[in-house]
Amino acid sequence: MNITIHQLAGRVERFVRDIVIPYERDPRNSAHGPSQELIDELRVKARQAGVLTPHIRPDGTHLTQRETATVLIRTGLSPLGPLACNTNAPDEGNMFLLGKVASPTQKERFLEPIVRGEVRSAFLMTEPADDQGAGSDPSMLQTTAVPDGDDWIINGRKTFITGYQGAGVGIVMANTGGTDKVAASMFLVDLPHPAIRVERVLETIDSSFAGGHSLLKLENLRVPRQQMLGEPGQGFALAQIRLSPARLSHCMRWLGACQRAHEIATAYACRRRAFGKLLIEHEGVGFQLADNLIDLKQVELMIDWCASVLDSGSPAISESSMTKVAAADALFRIADRCVQVMGGTGVSGDTVVAQVFREVRAFRIYDGPTEVHKWSLARKLKRDHLQAVS
Repeated sequence: MNITIHQLAGRVERFVRDIVIPYERDPRNSAHGPSQELIDELRVKARQAGVLTPHIRPDGTHLTQRETATVLIRTGLSPLGPLACNTNAPDEGNMFLLGKVASPTQKERFLEPIVRGEVRSAFLMTEPADDQGAGSDPSMLQTTAVPDGDDWIINGRKTFITGYQGAGVGIVMANTGGTDKVAASMFLVDLPHPAIRVERVLETIDSSFAGGHSLLKLENLRVPRQQMLGEPGQGFALAQIRLSPARLSHCMRWLGACQRAHEIATAYACRRRAFGKLLIEHEGVGFQLADNLIDLKQVELMIDWCASVLDSGSPAISESSMTKVAAADALFRIADRCVQVMGGTGVSGDTVVAQVFREVRAFRIYDGPTEVHKWSLARKLKRDHLQAVS
């Protein structure tokens, strides 16, 4: 039976609120994210509820970006929601990319198990700063891929690789241009792989991503030619296909998280009394919650605007940069106000608010720091102005 997108979103929201949220205190939920056992348990329940991988239709096609927003915001109501529903990063972005560019054989082997929620994936692009490797500037790519018969041999180091621990599929970005130039290419790899060693799992302020964020060393990783995505040197172009939708889906999920934090802070302010009245009756508190309402709506509208641009067929590079900056900054303000309104309770682990604060603070760095996006937008302003006056 076909259901409308709003019915699907309602089903997802009920599942997250009724089934997923009680798991937030599960001891299997650690500083490096929930264990694979916990994820598998939640995905069994999601499959039973009909909300596993809800952004991809049964025929394999993807929802529109506006439809995706309607669903992913609901999965974000709990930090565990995206993992339970299989809408989490980096899997959601990897599914989108593979669905667009992978060959039929690659889709069957690498994409379909991710869509079914049977395996997780990792995107291996960022490199250590100590190596002067690629970070915000992908043109600094140091990892190399050298042809050897029908294979490629990959060597390098990667860092902040989200979800590598426990992942079954990896997408590796490497330079196939030799020593003279950077020509990025993407390769599909089965994980774990003996040629990829985890140097350590990084200690970070966020804790919602399964497997945490790993520092890796790739030593003579042999990858068959047929596991390259696209053609040699197309890596950056392929990354652009993934970039804007994946950036926007981060905004969607964290909007849901901040909606939840705001609900909790509002409920607290409406029952906690101080100086003879409810906290919300003090302007210093009530105005902060009112500001939250304004920011929440502005983020929602920015997401909807950017999604509509993507749905029109545009790559929405500038639009997604603007939305990411605006959303990340506004969501941080929202989470910060929630902590402040709740006082000591806000900085404790008694509610999910403190975790949401940590997660959205990291979001101002992840998927491009705010400053890099503004720098890119300023370059576009200059370029557009010079074209207009020439």
